[in-house]
Amino acid sequence: MKVTFYTTMYALLFWTLAFASYVFAGAPASKPAPSKEEGTVAVVHTTDADTMRVEGEQRFHANCGRCHAAPQKFPPRMMKTVLRHMRVRATITDEDMRLVLFYMTQ
Repeated sequence: MKVTFYTTMYALLFWTLAFASYVFAGAPASKPAPSKEEGTVAVVHTTDADTMRVEGEQRFHANCGRCHAAPQKFPPRMMKTVLRHMRVRATITDEDMRLVLFYMTQ
């Protein structure tokens, strides 16, 4: 039986895939913990929601109200994108962004 270049390459590919599956089959599936920004939902009590809404409104007027009037209600995902861009431009803190997002989406 004559061993050709392609036969050798296929055998090498097979053993490489077999070894990789052996190594990674026993590895635990690591799942990164979801961040607060990636769609996790926090439970907010009514009194906390009222407080967060009031603080969000105050921070909107302090940070955003200098240049913008409060816009119509947009979907939370869209508002989050807008706030991320404005956070960089207006140097808004993470907490300010979170409260303004809560205010803008309620």
